[in-house]
Amino acid sequence: MAAVRTERRIHRVYVTRNTEYHVRAGVCVGVRDLRDNTWCEVHPALGRTLEGVMRYENQGVRPVDDEPRVGDAIYFRSGERDLVTSRVQRIERPKLEVVRAYPA
Repeated sequence: MAAVRTERRIHRVYVTRNTEYHVRAGVCVGVRDLRDNTWCEVHPALGRTLEGVMRYENQGVRPVDDEPRVGDAIYFRSGERDLVTSRVQRIERPKLEVVRAYPA
């Protein structure tokens, strides 16, 4: 019987068409604009909790309380003005030097 392993890595990068959303333990800690490869100092997702996803299916789109998958749109809750991203194209693990470069 195989041992069940707990996921210990807390950083993920959700890549959409124009943006990378860097998430640490469910909170957005960095947003990078892919058009010019710069960190966004101000963005509605920064500091917000990843609350779920909008899943695209044959019948349309529905909110799902689940981990994002390729093809989903990410839902960040802000309390005032929530944010739904464009569809996720890739999910990656950031390199250590990228984690260290996150804006303060």
